[in-house]
Parts: sequence; C-alpha cells; structure tokens
Amino acid sequence: MDPGLANTGYGIIDVQGQTLKPVTYGCITTPADMPFPERLLQIHDAFSEVLDHHKPELCAMESIFFAKNAKSAFQVGHARGASILTAALREIPVYEYTPIQIKKALTGVGRADKNQVQYMTRVILSLKEIPKPDHAADALAVAICHANSMKLRAVTGNSKHVYGQ
Repeated sequence: MDPGLANTGYGIIDVQGQTLKPVTYGCITTPADMPFPERLLQIHDAFSEVLDHHKPELCAMESIFFAKNAKSAFQVGHARGASILTAALREIPVYEYTPIQIKKALTGVGRADKNQVQYMTRVILSLKEIPKPDHAADALAVAICHANSMKLRAVTGNSKHVYGQ
C-alpha cells in the first residue's frame, strides 16, 4: 500500500514458491473538492472491494517517514488509518516498511531512486511495462518487500496473496 489522501496505490501479488506474480494493482483517487470525511470513506469502500474480492492474507504498507508540510502529513496519516482499519476489520495483519527498507529490498540500495525501484518491480514481477500510475508501482514494491522480508516463499512453499498498499 502506498497511502495518500489524493492517491492511494494498491497492489496484490501471489507468492508461488520462488516466484512472485502480480494479481492486481491500481490507484484510488479522491477529488480535492470532496469533503474530507467522504474522501476517507471512499478510500475505505474502494479497499474493501479489493480486499473482499482478492482475499489477501497479509497487508504491507509504506510508513510515513518525512513531511515538510504538517497538514499533508496528517492527511496521509488519516488515509493510512482508514486503510489500516479496513484491513483490521477483516482480521488481515498489517506490516509497515520504511521507504529505505523497500528500496533496499528491491534494489539492494537503500537510497535507490524511484526509476530503479520501478524497474526492479517490473523485472521481479515479469511485467512488460512499469506499472502505472506510480502509486500502484510503489504499492507493488511494498508487497514485494514484504514477501521477501517475511520469507513466505521459503517458509510455506504455498501460494499466498500479499496485499501491498
């Protein structure tokens, strides 16, 4: 999950042995002129649909790491809260990763740029193109980070859906 009030990216991957496969990805966008509570409700409702349809077993999310603008940080925090609650209502465990952890998991370098992370997301998931929009690509990167961090492939050997947002 790549949370945000205006744009929240999501991505679900399937872990099959040593292979990670994309299931779905996209972005939920809320209009700036929509009242704040309705924007949070729209995020909740849209993620509810994704979770109910794909039934992921785990949820991974990018943590808030820095904000120059306090208002923006609070808005992202509220969007994260809506998403965490949506997962919690379905008893889906939520894990958090910093941007540095995500970059390192995908590229081996904690200070990798966005293009490197997107390229590795495409390569790891055997996609023809880099996922669009950027928020969806970021969410898939979080899911890949979590799958590798939890060593699901080594532990289970079974197919597991991992939700990244």
